[in-house]
Amino acid sequence: MSKSFQSIKGMNDILPDNSPTWHYLEQCLREMTNSYGYSEIRMPIVENTQLFCRSIGEVTDIVEKEMYTFTDKGDDSLTLRPEGTASCVRAGIQHGLLYNQQQRLWYMGPMFRRERPQKGRYRQFYQFGIETFGFNGPDIDAEIIALSARLWKRIGLENVELQLNSLGSNQAREAYKEKLVVYFESNIDQLDEDSQRRLKSNPLRILDTKNPAMKDVVSNAPKLMEHLDLESKLHFELLCNKLDALGISYVINSNLVRGLDYYNRTVFEWVTTELGAQGTICAGGRYDGLVEQLGGQANFGCGFAMGMERIILLLEGQSGFKDKLSAKTDVYLCTLGEEAENSGLIIAEKLRSQLPSLKLQLHCGGGNFKKQLKKADKSGARIALILGEDEVKEQNVSVKFLREKSEQVTLAQSDIYHRIEGLLS
Repeated sequence: MSKSFQSIKGMNDILPDNSPTWHYLEQCLREMTNSYGYSEIRMPIVENTQLFCRSIGEVTDIVEKEMYTFTDKGDDSLTLRPEGTASCVRAGIQHGLLYNQQQRLWYMGPMFRRERPQKGRYRQFYQFGIETFGFNGPDIDAEIIALSARLWKRIGLENVELQLNSLGSNQAREAYKEKLVVYFESNIDQLDEDSQRRLKSNPLRILDTKNPAMKDVVSNAPKLMEHLDLESKLHFELLCNKLDALGISYVINSNLVRGLDYYNRTVFEWVTTELGAQGTICAGGRYDGLVEQLGGQANFGCGFAMGMERIILLLEGQSGFKDKLSAKTDVYLCTLGEEAENSGLIIAEKLRSQLPSLKLQLHCGGGNFKKQLKKADKSGARIALILGEDEVKEQNVSVKFLREKSEQVTLAQSDIYHRIEGLLS
């Protein structure tokens, strides 16, 4: 007998028991973005490989090691999107959304990176992102940080910390890189193999190393904040003032550089200690040169992305979280016999038409009432409607309360339509 198929490593199924948590988070995200005036955009999951090479950077871990890239029948190199910003910028340029305009956009969907699967980090993972275009000042930086802070309050996340830094202008960062290379070259024996490889190609990423053996050499490196251009210093100072005015706490992390090449000026991360080493749940910043870099007219950009699996883990770890989720079913309709099944179908459809929000499950597949009531209880329904031969003959329906100590009652079928809400209240 052949072995059954399994899901591909790092690409997980979301099962029915977990779906309500996802629905809850997705609904909160939709309501939050709507309240801030953001519009949804949906991009394809496959893009031209060069889109990511040019935007993310040829020497980043994502491009070098993690992308799912293949050649299609037309000999084009295509890649499953590893992140959403480049795709959003490409779509904005292609459809004329960015030229001489301001946009507040959001998206949600699967991304793909071939990295080592860990708790809350998978090879197919779901990401929610916000991208804004056409805003030069720190007010939009403050707005998207405030939006994310409000989300944490809305869903009850605690023990999250905002870390903040500025990368400065592209010119200032290049001058800083030269000083960084000189410093690390003088301490080359303290660098691990990965950092030595990055020294010429992407020295900023050395600051973000997770190797504890390099803690001292990194902490003594020149500080980027001390080499910012005046305009970036002012931008960062104004952003901090706005966050202070909003009462949003933050920590300035001079080693926060982000892993993508397109960032400039503001970068930030929301981190938690409740997920082990992989503590970042939301990260972003400004990318003022990316639109022009990808072929559009020069424009300002700022946004963030959050890994939804990690937030799901935090939600499901909250005591009493499941109580926030609505019951799977309000009403379970049991039927016995062909006539009862036919009547049950009619009653169920009428109730759904009358109350579109009603969660009603009609029993299918036969079985005696004892088995049907067991399924009704397992469904989480608050009441069971029972139709048997006697109920069909008398044009009645029996109502059994599954979550409270109340006597079973019998109602005329014609009464159930205007009594059902009262029975559930």
